[in-house]
Amino acid sequence: MCVNSKWLSGHNLLSDTGLWPIARPVRIGLISIAGVAGFLLLSAIVLVVFFDLNAYRRQVQAAASTALGMELSIDGRLGLGFSPGPYLTLSHVQIRNQGEGVASATAANVGIDLMPLVLREIRINRISLKEPVITIDRDRDGNFNFTNPERPERAFAGLEIPEISFTRGTLRYFDQRSELLLEATDCQLDAQHLKLASGNSGHFLKQVSFAAKLDCGEFRKNEFAGTNLKIRTRVNDGAFTLDPVTMELFGAQGAGKVHANFSGDKPRYELVYALPALRTEAFFDALLDEPVLEGPMDFAVDLKMVGDTYQQSIGSATGSFSLRASHLTLTGSDLDDQFNQFESSQNFSLVDAGAFFFVGPLGLVVTKGYDFAGILGGSGGTTEIRALVSDWNVEQGVARALDVAMATNQHRIALQGELDFANEQFRDVTLALVDARGCAQVKQKISGAFQQPDIENPGIIKSLTGPIRTLVKKGVDLFTSDDCEVFYSGQVPPSP
Repeated sequence: MCVNSKWLSGHNLLSDTGLWPIARPVRIGLISIAGVAGFLLLSAIVLVVFFDLNAYRRQVQAAASTALGMELSIDGRLGLGFSPGPYLTLSHVQIRNQGEGVASATAANVGIDLMPLVLREIRINRISLKEPVITIDRDRDGNFNFTNPERPERAFAGLEIPEISFTRGTLRYFDQRSELLLEATDCQLDAQHLKLASGNSGHFLKQVSFAAKLDCGEFRKNEFAGTNLKIRTRVNDGAFTLDPVTMELFGAQGAGKVHANFSGDKPRYELVYALPALRTEAFFDALLDEPVLEGPMDFAVDLKMVGDTYQQSIGSATGSFSLRASHLTLTGSDLDDQFNQFESSQNFSLVDAGAFFFVGPLGLVVTKGYDFAGILGGSGGTTEIRALVSDWNVEQGVARALDVAMATNQHRIALQGELDFANEQFRDVTLALVDARGCAQVKQKISGAFQQPDIENPGIIKSLTGPIRTLVKKGVDLFTSDDCEVFYSGQVPPSP
């Protein structure tokens, strides 16, 4: 084929065919931008290949320590990478405050924006941590391990980091005063759009915003452990919303939400959580050597609290919590038999049986002071608990029994009174064996501190003969309406 060379020399093939419609000034601008990008890319490659960042280890550690207000040390190597953009690599990082460990990571990648480097400005766009361990301790005076009591507040500049993530992380919190230990392991975090307004460290929680999702393989609260913890978090100017919070605990799938607001004078908390059909045998596995109670139980809590410290928060708690169950099997003790023999033996404690009302996450503060399982290893046999209701109203840290009772095949036992969680005391708690009308046949009171309660001996309301079961069944005939003061009128029906 013959082609006219003069035509080619006088025409641009792409322009004439419509494939290159870009004006000359625009082309020049694009070429310039490409040139700058190429120069930056070449510069980054030169930095990676020829620049030894380890020579500046002390300067890097000093600058980071000043920014954090804590001591940062890098025990491994420093390096530079470039994928998908330039980043700084730190190996075996430790953060300490006044000699105490606060955080560590086997590796950290710190992404840096490319263009600001030309202006000698470092702008972080992402932080990625491998196997971090973050430990928060609170001493008996209320001080955290990341603060300095001698210098409680310091000024800091604003900060924005688009992305923060970590893998295989461990998060720990321990309050020395309450002996509360929280630990989450095998955690993955993905946080976006972290913003920290300029100000002072004393208002840190009021000035931070971000969105995050946290997934952990295991979560532990003291001796109790759950699995598959998932939290979705939104934080905006000190208002933290964790919704939903899900976790497998005691063989059940729990779900709820937590709201914490640090924007006011005192932190405010709201907790709503439900754990339907938890397995009681799994619960007791954490307390005893072998299961003593089997069957499903529903637990729910709805609380609001205000306070800087654990004691203030507990003392302000307002809301409700409840336990509901049916067809539980108690192994190791025949409660009906012991109730029937009470008249002759006089050595059975209603408090032991009634302690099942306290079973549950909030009830641990009560049961830790009293060995409610003491009756379970003696008599042998089994008991079917047909129904259990334990509904409580909470005001200013004091839980008041609304409807608290349980029924076996032959008997009903009910509870009245209050639990003072703030001061860890029983307030006029009375347990009673009630008849078909709800009249008390036998009463027992418990008062004093959770740790060392004062438990009165059980007392029969009237001097009568015969086994307790007979007295209870004949309660309607033995008492007139004037003689009987109804002790219980709740949802648990009398035994047949």
